[in-house]
Parts: sequence; C-alpha cells; structure tokens
Amino acid sequence: MKRRDFIKGIGATAAAATLGDSVSAGAGIDMTKKPNIVLIFSDQQHWQAMGVMDSFFETPNLDALAGESVLFERSFCTTPQCSPSRSSLLTGFYPSATKVIGNVGAAGGDKLGQPTLAPELQAAGYRTGYFGKWHLGNEEVACAGWDSHNFKTHDPTAEAKTLEFLRDPATKSTPFALFVSINNPHDIYHFKRHKVEEGDIPLSASWDQETFEGKPPIQKQFMDEDQGRAIVGKPRDVWERYRDCYREKTRLYDENVGVIIDELKRQGQWDNTIVIVTSDHGDMDTQHKLIFKGPFMYEHMMRVPLMIRLPKAYRRPKAKRVDDVDVVNVDVVPTLRELCGLEARPSHGMSLVPLLTGKGAYTPREFVVGQYYSKQKWVNPIRMIRTERYKLNRHIRWGDELYDLESDPHELKNLADDPSYAEIREDLGKKLDGWMLEHEDPFYALDVTTRSGGPLGELESVP
Repeated sequence: MKRRDFIKGIGATAAAATLGDSVSAGAGIDMTKKPNIVLIFSDQQHWQAMGVMDSFFETPNLDALAGESVLFERSFCTTPQCSPSRSSLLTGFYPSATKVIGNVGAAGGDKLGQPTLAPELQAAGYRTGYFGKWHLGNEEVACAGWDSHNFKTHDPTAEAKTLEFLRDPATKSTPFALFVSINNPHDIYHFKRHKVEEGDIPLSASWDQETFEGKPPIQKQFMDEDQGRAIVGKPRDVWERYRDCYREKTRLYDENVGVIIDELKRQGQWDNTIVIVTSDHGDMDTQHKLIFKGPFMYEHMMRVPLMIRLPKAYRRPKAKRVDDVDVVNVDVVPTLRELCGLEARPSHGMSLVPLLTGKGAYTPREFVVGQYYSKQKWVNPIRMIRTERYKLNRHIRWGDELYDLESDPHELKNLADDPSYAEIREDLGKKLDGWMLEHEDPFYALDVTTRSGGPLGELESVP
C-alpha cells in the first residue's frame, strides 16, 4: 500500500500534542496603552550565528539585546526557504496552508494569497510599516495593511526607510508596528569576493567527519552539480573564507539592528516597544561540507535566532535563555495578537506569552515539524519531525534519515536502517503522518524532479 493511501487511514490522535490555535488575547496584561512593535528579521542566519551563542561571531548589538530579552535556543523555521518561511512568519500558518511552498518565481512558489497580520494591526489603531525584502509576490490581499512600505532588498534602503518611519510625526502620535527585513547574511553567495584577514577560522566536527555515507544522494548532488560547485573540492582555506565571509555578513546585519535600536531610544520609544529579532531560515555555514541552503534539514538549516524583549508595561521578567522548549516561527503571530490585545484567531502557532511573562498556562510541543519543497526548479519534497532527542527526515524518493541528537549532535550517522531504532522510526513516522493528516499536508501526493524540473523516471537515480 502506498503511503499516500495509508495516510488516509491514520487517526488524528498522533497530532493531538502538535501545533495548536492561539489562546485568549491579552490575558493578565494592562492594554490601556498599546505597545509598539518592532520585528527585525535577517535572511539566512542560523541560530548559532550570534556572539551570545558562538564567540566566533561578532554581533555586539544582538548580544546586548539578548541581555534584555527572552532568548529561545530551540527556535525553528517551518521551512529552510525564503518565501515559504516568510509566509509562515507573517500569517502564522505552515507553507502547506499558505500555498507558498517554494520561493516565489521558482517551483511551488505561488504568490501569497492571504492576509498577513498587518490588516489586523492596522484595524486595531497601529500605524504599520514594512521595509526590506518581501519575496511574497504582489497579490493585493497579501500586500494590504501597510501604511508605509518599501519592498526592496537593498539593506541601506531598508535601514533608511526604517529611520524615516520612526522619525515621522505620524508615527510618534500613535502606536506603531514596524517590520524590517534585512537581506544579510544572505549575501554570503558572494563569498568568493571576500578577503580574509588574519585570524583563526575554525571548521566544525561535521566538516571534518562528514562522508555522505548513508545520506540521501541529493546532498552530494547539490554540491557536485548545483550551487555547491562554487566550493566543492576546494582546499580548506576556501572553506575558511566562506565562514569568515558569513561572519562578516552577519556583523553587517548586526550593525543594522544597532542603528534601529539606537533610533528607538533616540525617539523615546525603547521602553514602549516589543522588540522581536529572528531570521527566515539558516545557512549550512560549511557544516557537513555543505554551503548555502538546499534539500537538507540539518539543524543549521532549520534552527534560527529568536529573542523577544518586552516593554516595561509587562513588568518584564529578567532576561533568560530558554533551552528546554521548542518554538516555531508560526508562533510569532499568535504571540503578537495576545501581547497587543488583538482578537484570537486560528493559526498553526502557539502564543509564547506565558513563557515571556510567567503568567498563564503553556503546554510545550511534543515535536516540531518542518517542510521542504524545492530549490529553483529542482523539487525534492521532505518532511522533518524532531523531538528533543530524535529527528526523522522523510523523503519521497530517497528514504528516511533518522538521527539520535543526544549521541550524535552533529547528525553524522543515519540510523534509519538500524534495527535497534526501528520502533523509534515507526513511532516518529506515525506521529508525522498524523500531523500531516490533521494539517492537510499533501506531502505523499508530491513528486520529485530532476534539477531542471523534468520528471524523474521510476528507475532513474542519482549516481
């Protein structure tokens, strides 16, 4: 029996502990004065790419913000691709629901055709602004709700428009919601131009030890035939140049964050503003002898920074690092709804307000699900289910990957065919199937293609 038929018979019980709906808004919070909102997100920054997580990186502004925030160390994107992840961040739904399953303009990249959170904020009296990379198309319903916007990818323009918005008298007279999308460190794609200064540039254990044995063949194909060709087979110093360039692009993003924070303080808005900093997805950063992003679901693809700083009105708790709870970028929308006293609406996310304020009940997820569809024209659907200890990646054509994150934190040994892990693989597979049924995820009906987008024959395989 094919999995696509089998899934129809799966009950929803396995999904009972997965992503839920928003809880009641504004619980225990004085909303006599609405807080401002500043959401800043980078492009292609993995969760360790901050000095506060890894001293290799130079991010003094992010580090200082972390000292005043709740920092979530186990924060995930719904998918390691720009457009679909952004659709999740701004709507609170997984890509299979937003229908933006690939990058706009690429395979599966339909334009976003549903509202973001912006119209709700606007209706609640917020002056709204969005500046920087958009990458979600131009459908009127998706682009609605912004009093001021500039959907450009040039970081200096995004920064300048952000400062203009904060200095506008119209902004000063009303609560505002400001969303800023910075392109860096996405500019790592230009790493060949980077000049390395003297200094130690460490590479990870997974760079030294990865052999691709037992891994889906598309990982090595990405390196040999796709964007990985820019570095595959090159000596160690070229890989070090990549890492140094990635650090520099992250440092430039940190400077943008610092400029925005300084302006908030200059305008007297710092203590009235919810500040959220995150990223749309990660970058392999030479881990596993891989670069950029592609058809893989490693931690450096799926885990992203997330820190949230509350204003004084919330009797802000001391800064803390949360390392025992899994959160997903679909949680941002329901969290903002509750913090700002908006009406609760269904979403795939969970409000993080209880974790931020210490008030109210919070039931942690049993697991996190991730989705992947395509890289340009190359379609390789993948679904990830990750618990605190185990990760199962399921491919349409290339079988399963199973990792024991406790004994193998670098995800080097695929245990999918190890008989001693058969029960774990089966249990995770059932939970994943239950989640997909509950969330109407069409995974098993999807097909794999060649790199050029053509059909992959029944007997065709990657060398």
